[in-house]
Amino acid sequence: MSDHTPLVQPVSIRKKASDWRILVRCFGYLRPYLRLVAGSYLAMLAINGVTLAIPQIIRWIVDRGIRVENLHLLTWATLGLLGLTLLKGIISYLQGRWSEVMSQGVAYDLRNELHHKLADLSFAYHDRTETGQLLSRAVQDVDRIRFLTGRAVLRLIDSGVLLIGTTVMLVWMNPMLALLSLAAMPLLAYRAYEFGRRMRPLSLAIQQQVGVLTTYLEQNLRGARVVKAFAQEESQSAHFDAQNDIWFNLSAEAAKLRAINVPMLDLIANVGSIFIIWYGGMLVIRNQLTLGELVAFTTYLGQLVMPVRRVGMIIPAISMAVAAGERIFEILDTPSDVQDAPDAIPLPPIRGHVRFEHVSFAYLQRHSVLNDVTFEAKPGQVVALLGATGSGKSSIINLIPRFYDPSAGRVTIDGYDLRTVKIHSLRDQIGMVLQETTLFAATIRENIAFGRPDATQSQVERAARAAQAHDFIFAMPDGYDTDVGERGVTLSGGQKQRIAIARALLKDPRILILDDATASVDSETEQLIQLALARLMQGRTSFVIAQRLSTVRMAGLILVLERGRIAAQGTHQELLRVSPLYADIYARQLRPQEEEQPSGALGDLRQRTAAD
Repeated sequence: MSDHTPLVQPVSIRKKASDWRILVRCFGYLRPYLRLVAGSYLAMLAINGVTLAIPQIIRWIVDRGIRVENLHLLTWATLGLLGLTLLKGIISYLQGRWSEVMSQGVAYDLRNELHHKLADLSFAYHDRTETGQLLSRAVQDVDRIRFLTGRAVLRLIDSGVLLIGTTVMLVWMNPMLALLSLAAMPLLAYRAYEFGRRMRPLSLAIQQQVGVLTTYLEQNLRGARVVKAFAQEESQSAHFDAQNDIWFNLSAEAAKLRAINVPMLDLIANVGSIFIIWYGGMLVIRNQLTLGELVAFTTYLGQLVMPVRRVGMIIPAISMAVAAGERIFEILDTPSDVQDAPDAIPLPPIRGHVRFEHVSFAYLQRHSVLNDVTFEAKPGQVVALLGATGSGKSSIINLIPRFYDPSAGRVTIDGYDLRTVKIHSLRDQIGMVLQETTLFAATIRENIAFGRPDATQSQVERAARAAQAHDFIFAMPDGYDTDVGERGVTLSGGQKQRIAIARALLKDPRILILDDATASVDSETEQLIQLALARLMQGRTSFVIAQRLSTVRMAGLILVLERGRIAAQGTHQELLRVSPLYADIYARQLRPQEEEQPSGALGDLRQRTAAD
């Protein structure tokens, strides 16, 4: 048994040191609000001074006013007591306001820092992290730190100061009666400690379960259409009910614990008061204690009970705040898998010459999706990516704007290794239309101008016309000021896609990335979009995940991917001659489209583009 002792102790020591570091770091966010902190704590000391003085004034009123029937002194002393009470109220108001402003400032700064960090973290981090847990940390955990840096520690120190001050006053007035008064305090403190010790794990479990509920709720709201489409409302409700039952049972257990311990703490405190009245009353009868002193003693004892009870309630809150701080700082301390190198330089205006040199890539460093990929896209060239699901098409386009870094090899633009340039300067010259069109709960104009918030109305309309979106936007009740709803639910798939294309085109990028950009539209809309793209791709290097024959024929270079490797590359006609894999894809996926669409449709598009 003794052999294991040295292994256990360092873990405990490290944990305590870690908790202290978390607390110090939490309070570090109070630096911008030091004046408010100083004001709050000075106000706390002033309040305690008044609180300790009031029982003495009551003692003086009873002994010098009521007992000797001095009406004049009674009147003025009562007015003085009223004045002190008003002064205490004013100082309490200022303290509450200042402490709340400083703690809300901490929450404000923390949420801003969290939002900035989450936006800065790479796709790899979000791939392995649940959104609901992030929401729980950004809302609930931040609020716990707000309470810690505001009222929690302030109340804890306030209770300590009041406890010491009250004890000193009791001993000064009558040491024997003070000893009797304090006899119940150890038991009261023990019960408060036990209450806090048992509440902490329950509170932490409730905190974790709220994160689980948030995750379930977020997923069901985001996937509401899928849930309804598959008639899984009852099943999903049952899953949520099961998790909600866990939260309810934990909360009920916590409520039961409070229901038992709070009255017990009151009972211990009241029993002490009863003994004080009994013993103090005997001292008054024997003329060993004045009536005013007895009243002051009971008043002080009432003031003494509250700090002890408050400590028992605040300690679990501090423990929960430490756990919350640990969860928040875990995010803030996470290094991004993709970040600027210390010597990174801004990428100058590019021509769009893209090279992949022996690039391999694995998601989460485990799931290999690209193996030794090498190709070159010349400035202004249209590159079509073709292959089965999971062949690596999306991985290639995700490496170009450096959403991920390759596991081996390198990606260059105009000869610059992407890991040597600043990420913002790279992405600022790339336009994207992702496979899953994402619109924000804002107006159509704000969504189109998302990449260029300073764009004028005419520039926004020009991009919308180029994306064949202006006509349906103009027909809406509020035109470009129409709210699209959350994730653009008020728009059709084709409308959302054209707005996304307009958003990409407004940036006037040198490199365009179109992730199956026409997959959700009908043939007529597709032709309109293809016409716009054929015109706007001129002079830009464009990467298109191809599902349509028109896209393949437009491409100057086709990359045929199979299991993370380039199985063949070339033009449409070249690949038909030399690549059995491409010929098979063409026969199964692309040729049926050729039979469905009117002959020469793409040629008409190209001719109209050339004429324009």
